[in-house]
Amino acid sequence: MRSSKTVSEVARELELNPETLRGWVKKYQKQQEPAPGAELTVSERARLKELERRNRELEMEATFLKKAAAYFVKDPR
Repeated sequence: MRSSKTVSEVARELELNPETLRGWVKKYQKQQEPAPGAELTVSERARLKELERRNRELEMEATFLKKAAAYFVKDPR
């Protein structure tokens, strides 16, 4: 999974049928995907909370900068 080699190259090295290995890789990838509607883990919830906080912070900064830019456009000194 972490190799830059193709499935065929790895299969050849392991003396496996490439389609067998490809099937195993697809099955593994499918197992790694979260189930639809699955609950978030504790670390995922913490990360989401931190990202939402950072997003609010950036939105406030953007709003302030827009207001400041509008002020200086109206009153250039």
